[in-house]
Amino acid sequence: MNRSLRFPISPFFIVVLAIVIEVTGGGLLFPVLPFLVERFRSDALTITLLAASFATAQFFAAPVLGNLSDRFGRRPILVLCTLGTALTFFLFGIASALWVMFVAQIANGITGGLVSTAQAYIADISDSPQERTKNFGAIGAAAGIGFILGPLLGGSLAGIDLRLPVFLAGGTALCNSALAYFVLPESLERKSTEPIRLQDLNPLGQLRDLLSRPQLRSLMLGYFTFFLAFAGFTSIFVVLVRDRYDWGPMQSAGVLFFVGIVASVVQGGLIRKLLPRFGELRLMLAGFSLVALALCLVALSPRGYYLYGTQAMFAFGIGIASPSLRGSIASSVPDSEQGKVSGGTQSLSSLTQILGPLLAGWTYDNWQPTWPLWISAGLVLVAIAAIASSSTLRSGVTAPVPTAAKE
Repeated sequence: MNRSLRFPISPFFIVVLAIVIEVTGGGLLFPVLPFLVERFRSDALTITLLAASFATAQFFAAPVLGNLSDRFGRRPILVLCTLGTALTFFLFGIASALWVMFVAQIANGITGGLVSTAQAYIADISDSPQERTKNFGAIGAAAGIGFILGPLLGGSLAGIDLRLPVFLAGGTALCNSALAYFVLPESLERKSTEPIRLQDLNPLGQLRDLLSRPQLRSLMLGYFTFFLAFAGFTSIFVVLVRDRYDWGPMQSAGVLFFVGIVASVVQGGLIRKLLPRFGELRLMLAGFSLVALALCLVALSPRGYYLYGTQAMFAFGIGIASPSLRGSIASSVPDSEQGKVSGGTQSLSSLTQILGPLLAGWTYDNWQPTWPLWISAGLVLVAIAAIASSSTLRSGVTAPVPTAAKE
């Protein structure tokens, strides 16, 4: 029986709020993580391995959670994920040994399926492909708000106690769990009755299944190459500005804050105006082109303050391209497979978060500091080529909404 209470609150608003809380909680940890770990190890590799352990666990867990949400519904998986995240944050905060931190990160990755399940929920309650893409834009805006609030709160609270941001992150995750359990109704009207096969739980096997579908192959290739570039660039950004412009944490945070503002404005409102006029394909191609150009300009920027211009371009490009891409992928499969596809894309995203930073870090240390930027720009160009070749998009499935329809 659905135990959610019936309040006059939009399920869409609840899901967006849950994502804001989730991303804010994760962002709280970002500025204090190195200082928490230095009690045991102070090298950068340990920090990187902690992040990789989370992404690796999420890579293997995402398809399991996606299939379970198709079979048992979105709401119970959202409750499970948020409760698990809360417990792992508390475990991380009380950790008295490095191995306990790794256990907490791995467990957090296993239960870190809120965003992918939330995407499936949004796909369920959206009435049309156009509305679905607009709603995915709101998800991106919610993540942007969390990205803005989290590091600011984390940095401020760390002055009181280094562990305080971690415990607050756990508390926000508990709030999410309560929202999902008491307020959120189930969105999936027809649950999948197909038995869950072992190959469906294998992230690599599931990715092969997704890539074998003609309507998804080019879109998934574009998704992978773009987010591989994105993960690589963001992983070395702070190191790059530190070494190249002698910037400290506050200067880097200023640019990141600016990026979050721009991305939130674009994904939260502007894309709703642009999408009916231009359609998903044009927005993706334009957005990816802006991202590639921004990466090249960062490599060539002689002064640090130029980054406010390049990163505005970067954030605008992501703001119009990312929700359009996610919406196109969701529109290419039936409702009964939204959880599976969301889990597959989350696994793909986790894979990029493992490979992207490793590639960027190795080239940064062993070649030239600007090489990760040029490589990322090249990967975005590959994404553009893949998206442009998509038979689904070229067939007009995601064309702009006609003027008459908009009225």
